[in-house]
Amino acid sequence: MALNSRPTSSLLSRKLSNSAANDPAKSLSFFNPVPLFSNISFKNASPSPLLPVSVKASSPSSTSPSATVAHSQQLKIKSVPTQPFEGQKTGTSGLRKKVKEFMQENYLANWIQALFDSLPPEDYKNAVLVLGGDGRYFNKEAAQIIIKIAAGNGVGKILVGKDGILSTPAVSAVIRKREANGGFIMSASHNPGGPEYDWGIKFNYSSGQPAPESITDKIYGNTLSISEIKVADIPDINLSQLGATNYGPFSVEVIDPVADYLELLEQVFDFSLVRSLILRPDFRFTFDAMHAVTGAYAKPIFVDKLGASIDYILNGVPLEDFGHGHPDPNLTYAKELVDLMYGENGPDFGAASDGDGDRNMILGKGFFVTPSDSVAIIAANAEKAIPYFKTGPKGLARSMPTSGALDRVAEKLNLPFYEVPTGWKFFGNLMDAGKLSICGEESFGTGSDHIREKDGIWAVLAWLSIIAFRNKDKKPGEKLVSVSDVVYEHWATYGRNFFSRYDYEECESNGANKMIDYLRDLISKGKTGDVYGDYTLQFADDFTYTDPVDGSVVTKQGVRFVFTDGSRIIFRLSGTGSAGATVRIYIEQFEPDSSKHDVDAQIALKPLIDLALSTSKLKEFTRREQPTVIT
Repeated sequence: MALNSRPTSSLLSRKLSNSAANDPAKSLSFFNPVPLFSNISFKNASPSPLLPVSVKASSPSSTSPSATVAHSQQLKIKSVPTQPFEGQKTGTSGLRKKVKEFMQENYLANWIQALFDSLPPEDYKNAVLVLGGDGRYFNKEAAQIIIKIAAGNGVGKILVGKDGILSTPAVSAVIRKREANGGFIMSASHNPGGPEYDWGIKFNYSSGQPAPESITDKIYGNTLSISEIKVADIPDINLSQLGATNYGPFSVEVIDPVADYLELLEQVFDFSLVRSLILRPDFRFTFDAMHAVTGAYAKPIFVDKLGASIDYILNGVPLEDFGHGHPDPNLTYAKELVDLMYGENGPDFGAASDGDGDRNMILGKGFFVTPSDSVAIIAANAEKAIPYFKTGPKGLARSMPTSGALDRVAEKLNLPFYEVPTGWKFFGNLMDAGKLSICGEESFGTGSDHIREKDGIWAVLAWLSIIAFRNKDKKPGEKLVSVSDVVYEHWATYGRNFFSRYDYEECESNGANKMIDYLRDLISKGKTGDVYGDYTLQFADDFTYTDPVDGSVVTKQGVRFVFTDGSRIIFRLSGTGSAGATVRIYIEQFEPDSSKHDVDAQIALKPLIDLALSTSKLKEFTRREQPTVIT
């Protein structure tokens, strides 16, 4: 993709000018919804003898927006017969499928019931659980299903975001602040939304982190044998009105999706410092919410709290189909923002977030910051620029495919360092043990131990804090320290890890799996000193991780070729999509010579890229000529 193309003249004027901007309700009902709870039938269902059939509720009270609305009716629990569905295997990010699969009768309900059947009773009986999502198509209907099954299984209270909205980091924040036992996140993350596209569901535990494999494996096992669903026969909840509704021992509270999360961010960052940067007449920035969940957070945080103009928010209205876009903040799918930042007189700072708000992309004027560099630069500057880290980070960590830029920061700062498999839950274990403060993945995920999820807006505020700190003494008219200045200074200190990722999305699964099998066979025969083109092999393996906290072992996390000069080629199959297989190739080379830091990454890495393609026989196995996305 050309990065020098100019933005369209109407770009800024489009930001919040569509009709939904003045009517938030329209933004969350883009499609005609299916009848609520249509995929659970109560026909011929009988009450479960194991649960109380009727419990008297209290009498009605005030119906003001923040009041408790108590309904004087009995809570009836029904047992709905069902049969297993194939393919409900839960991955690192929950269960993701096409919307039409989830809309099959009992499909979602089966998975939710299987979850409750997998949890120890003390984790949900009379407990508080959180429910939210990214606003995509089918979320409102799914929320009603989840609420009724939760009530049917003895949950005490559900905290649900208004209109079903809660970003993934906000769910983690609410779980932790409200001391909830866990929470549901309705999202397929960065994948497209709408009737023809993707939907997903995952469960986070009481620390706010994704459920461990010990639970997700049980869920899958229970989906294979499920025969009944326990459902409370209660009306649909009005998700657009704040306040609590009681049904006997069960209650649902609709909460502000922003409040708890924003309160936490104000404890992490110096908002007055960031505000001083945003209010400077010589500084401009743009945040692209990609018509996804962070559109609900952008105005309260950047405009109302930090003083930015509403014109700085791009695609700021959440839509059920993300405006027919692909809500993945990278150079391909965030093209509108990229064109703006690389155009004539572009803003000084640009950022984007994804469907559920846990990923981020950082840009300067005509300059892209790789996620691998981003987390390293945040870590290197955190102690000075971010009050939360005023005593220094406890430790640093990255996912295995992420470049070694963060390793060099940890070494220089004498901090503990961890290399983990892809998946945020591995960071969560280290955080809960007090071993980790800042971490990141090359897949545009960055975060810290303020919650147990990656956090897109946190990363944006971290960068704004760094830029604000570096310019706090600059007088009007003096040249500001830019995003690119910060990056080049970092490279001069630590060296540059040239890094790129090639994604081949929706490959035919059989061919992709055969390619990985071929590579595993190749590394099993390899040895130190083998020559690959101009590179000499140091070692090759299929990454295995032993958790330093609980001792659990995870295998087959990516085929690695590591060469004697520190260069790496890594191959993985990704499970984040809903169809086919995504092949990811990661290429990295370290360059200490600052005179060579200006070279385009694709040029610097071309010999390694060519070697990766020829070694893997990717074209032969997948029949793909070009990657879908290059980052």
